[in-house]
Amino acid sequence: MSATLPIREVEKPWGKDTLPAPFSAPPGKRIGEIWFEPPAALPQLLVKYIFTSEALSVQVHPSDTETLAKGIGPQGKEECWLIVDAEPEAKLGIGFQQPLSPEALRTAAQDGSIEDLMQWHRVRPGDFFYIPAGTVHAIGAGVSLIEVQQNSDITYRLYDYGRPRELHLDEGVAVAKGVPYPREYKLSVPDREDVTLVEGPLFRLDQIEGLPNEDVALRYGGAPLLVIPRKGTAKIGAEAVLPGGCGLAVDFDQVAFDENGTCLIAQPLHR
Repeated sequence: MSATLPIREVEKPWGKDTLPAPFSAPPGKRIGEIWFEPPAALPQLLVKYIFTSEALSVQVHPSDTETLAKGIGPQGKEECWLIVDAEPEAKLGIGFQQPLSPEALRTAAQDGSIEDLMQWHRVRPGDFFYIPAGTVHAIGAGVSLIEVQQNSDITYRLYDYGRPRELHLDEGVAVAKGVPYPREYKLSVPDREDVTLVEGPLFRLDQIEGLPNEDVALRYGGAPLLVIPRKGTAKIGAEAVLPGGCGLAVDFDQVAFDENGTCLIAQPLHR
């Protein structure tokens, strides 16, 4: 069985027909997302690349606790984004400038003022954002990013710029946190440096420059993990995984890192 995960190209009206290297869009298609199919050995995490030519909806995701309370199992969604390319005016909306009550949030979503009340973050390659469940967010136009997330498709759309798609105001307002975005959830990640990006509660994510140190090896240990090369080639067993790909390793010792490369590794922490 191949260590490299199968890719699913997802067309979106807000996607791009020109993608950053090493990707390319098929002629006449606008690719918004590239998914790496979660393997049976590690179904908890989903890795995507996202490419936008238009702003995505203002949305929010529930937590595991909230989905369990609704009787649908642990289907919450926490996620994080690493910006890999950005146009000069590209931005992300995350959180609010001032605290909002649920009633004020609902009104703002209905009249469109939610867009002006959000915090908008200008972005450039290397910016990283952790998005806990309950965080109101929107990806703007002109962004290419890597998303690592809980493997859940539950999204509550609060506002969609007048586009004729279904909104989920009751569900979204019930789980949304009308608060500013915590500064500690944003990082600026150098191209070549060891950085712990996420350390729980639901998954861990590290960037490794060159060969990993012993602390990283001990943390990831003997459990399955995902390997996402950024520069250079990682090997899982005898199989090479290239930038633009994602591979599954049964344990940390199975991975041979490129001493001149940079790689992301991810691992769930429960479930």
